[in-house]
Parts: sequence; structure tokens; C-alpha cells
Amino acid sequence: MTEKEDKRMINLIRAKTNTVICIDANQGWKDKHYALDMVNWLAERNVNMIEQPMPKLLNEETAWLTERSPLPIIADEACQRLTDIPNLKGVYHGINIKLMKCTGMREAREMVSLANALHMKIMVGCMTETSVAISAAAQIAPKVEWADLDGNYLIANDCFDGMKLVDGRITLEDKPGLGLTKKPGIISL
Repeated sequence: MTEKEDKRMINLIRAKTNTVICIDANQGWKDKHYALDMVNWLAERNVNMIEQPMPKLLNEETAWLTERSPLPIIADEACQRLTDIPNLKGVYHGINIKLMKCTGMREAREMVSLANALHMKIMVGCMTETSVAISAAAQIAPKVEWADLDGNYLIANDCFDGMKLVDGRITLEDKPGLGLTKKPGIISL
């Protein structure tokens, strides 16, 4: 996208609501000066963090941006596993943990512990996943600053009901395990 398109998108959102939003640039900003201009512009528009603004291999440029940014800069594509985190300290303000990337709950818990020890901010995110994975990821949501757990809403044939978003809040069922129930009419394999 171009700067004009990026700003147009935000202006369209702001014409409807001033709700706090997070921005995932998906490695889209290739120039650190452009990225800093965009971050400063977004900081004035009720944005509270930027996820993966620059390509994951541009560590020097991202560290330069992070040092100057008025908003937290969070690693997404740059952070997949526990072993990635030490190399991201000083490059990003924090990390995004995705269960499908980090191998599951055990490593996610260890990632939370390490990020806390390094004084890094934490987000839990997802990809397009069923309610099973989303409900599992929701278990660590109380330990993080941001949670982006809506991947199950993108699946028409999700076999389970689990974690729900109610008025913008993660809501877990008071049931055993992950709090899942099988949807009626679903045939077991």
C-alpha cells in the first residue's frame, strides 16, 4: 500500500469511530523514515500499538524505529518460537505469541515468562483457526497486553463453540478443559 492508501484506510475508520485500534502493518513499510512518519501520524489517531511494521529481517532498521516510536512496536513474523525472543530484545518493544507458530501451550507459557523477564510487552494472536485453538490461546490472555483472537469467526464450518468475544472482551465458558462444546449436528469422525 502507499502512504495515501494507508492514511485513507485509517481516515475511513476514524470517520465511523474513535475506538482504540491496533495496526498490523504485516511487514509493509520498507523504509524506516516512512515507518516513523506513519507511526507518529497513527499515534495522533488513537492507535495503541503497531505490529510488525517492517520486514522481519530488517533488525537494524526496526531497532532504529522502535527507539524513536511513541507507540509500542510488536514482533509478529519475526517471533515464532521461544528461541527467537532473546534476539528481539531491543529490536521490538514486545512479541506476538501464536500457538500455531510456537508449537502450543507449553512453549507459549515459556514465551510469556521469558518476555516478562526481559521486560517486553506481550500480545497473543492467531491465524484462521477453529475455536479449539482460539480457546486454548485465550487461556494466556490474562497475561498479555493485547489479544487478537478472532480467527474462529472467519471459519464457517467450525465444529466447536468455545471462547467468545462479548462487547470486545474475551469470555470463556465455565466448563472443564478449554470450555468447548461440540456444535449440534456435527458428525464425529
